Amino acid sequence: MSDLPPYPPLDPTTYDLIIVGTGVSESILSAAASSSGTSVLHLDPNPFYGSHSASLSLPDLTSFLHSNSLSPPPPPPSDTPDFLSVDLATRSLYSSVEIATFDSSILDERHSRKFNVDLCGPRVLFCADESINLMLKSGSNNYVEFKSVDASFVGDSSGELRSVPDSRAAIFKDKSLGLMEKKQLMKFFKLVQAHLAAAAASSTESDEGAVKIAEEDMESPFVDFLAKMPLPPKIKSIILYGIAMVDYDQDNVEACGDLLKTREGIARLALYITSIGRFSNALGALIYPIYGQGELPQAFCRRAAVKGCIYVLRMPITALLLDKASELIVVETGGYKGVRLATGQEIFSQKLILDPCITVGSESMSSLTDQQKETLRVLVPKSISSEGKIARGICIIRGSVKADISNALVVYPPKSLFPEQLAAIRVLQLGSGLAVCPADMHVLYFSTVCENDDQGKAALLSAMSTLIKPQVPENLQSDSAVENDTAEAAKPVVLWRALYVQAMVKGEFGGSISSAASPDGNLSYNELVESAVKLYEQLMGSEELFKEETSPDNTTEEENDGGVEIEA
Repeated sequence: MSDLPPYPPLDPTTYDLIIVGTGVSESILSAAASSSGTSVLHLDPNPFYGSHSASLSLPDLTSFLHSNSLSPPPPPPSDTPDFLSVDLATRSLYSSVEIATFDSSILDERHSRKFNVDLCGPRVLFCADESINLMLKSGSNNYVEFKSVDASFVGDSSGELRSVPDSRAAIFKDKSLGLMEKKQLMKFFKLVQAHLAAAAASSTESDEGAVKIAEEDMESPFVDFLAKMPLPPKIKSIILYGIAMVDYDQDNVEACGDLLKTREGIARLALYITSIGRFSNALGALIYPIYGQGELPQAFCRRAAVKGCIYVLRMPITALLLDKASELIVVETGGYKGVRLATGQEIFSQKLILDPCITVGSESMSSLTDQQKETLRVLVPKSISSEGKIARGICIIRGSVKADISNALVVYPPKSLFPEQLAAIRVLQLGSGLAVCPADMHVLYFSTVCENDDQGKAALLSAMSTLIKPQVPENLQSDSAVENDTAEAAKPVVLWRALYVQAMVKGEFGGSISSAASPDGNLSYNELVESAVKLYEQLMGSEELFKEETSPDNTTEEENDGGVEIEA
């Protein structure tokens, strides 16, 4: 622990809640608990905020991925005369890390520190999603600013990118759609909007004559409902994968990992529709935080600090402290008393929330009572969740995947790139206007859910080869080959690339000790926010999050240098 800064002993030493890790879920919980008057100590073993949701420079990102792709050896056994000490271990959430530099100048100090690269990209926020509502309700929106994602596309192996329409005008301007297709799409959106309007009507009002989708259809697969419209394959693909953001092939029921019901499909369309126009200076449905996704957890952490939360970075915990004598164990706490910091100091709390990579090894459980084992059950390493893994990729490119567009989302539906492609691949391009890279470059994020590392990385490499011109050593370049392939020459050039696979770990409530969720494979933060809200309710009872803060109903927005600034 010689690399730890010389921290003075923490004072006070007793809190209502200790949280380890500053990811999105943990930061929301910290802000909510602090706002309710709970005393919170928020720790992070890293020298930065955000944990697995951080935005980092290229050197820091490389260091984090390499250091977190191997599980470190467990700490040496320790004990204390007053408590039973249970040593903690760290499991790796990342595997198959590959980092390649194709232009060494990108690692120069003048370039490398100008990057703010997301660990868990691609991520965007819908203007009407729960994460935005929660920021407005908590006041965390005062600490972060957004910009619009300029456009969304659905792509295929030919390199064609079809626009995802975000308004009636966009539908009629889209040259890739025929007149009949435009009419069919408009008719479908009108039906959905009429259904949403009828569903939102007061129950006291008569719904006679209201247009609503039949309950039988609402419980049917969404792909079957779309087939009844009827809608051509091109339009179905845009709705399923470019708007509803479905992962798996909905036409292959047997192989589909998650068959979307119409009820959920309509809810996703509603999120998209209500996001458009919510803020007058947001161009479409999607926005992204300036300086990277790491600004989101930092915004909630700043709110928590205003409400009295104490923060300490570069501070791992090495052990849990439990009551030694079984007769002293209180049912509500399971014998949990506190934690031991890496400095050796012992800190006490009523409850504890831990980063998803912190575990208790099976060898540490052998000497514990059944009740103590139950207390620690959420920390016992488990197999990967049923959702599998997420393959992630990052490319720094010179040029753009779409001319004259800086910030764009591209989705490749299942089987659109190769026959064995089981899940959608999402790609997010971000430019220097978001302060994530130098002016002449863009950052591309890739992700897809997968069953194993090789499958996921193969899928991402296929998407990369479709969008980006591969780097070829100068001595192997052929002038004739370059001249003959004008389409390839028009593609942007990759300067730096990272590929890795992340395990998904669900959050779990365990009474006195709980575990937060890891980043998931979704494009938005909705499921992470729902997980945090559920965990908060379990920890605090039925108490509402940020109940004394401003309601999001009265919101205004201001334009500042092209940014979307949401204010309560």
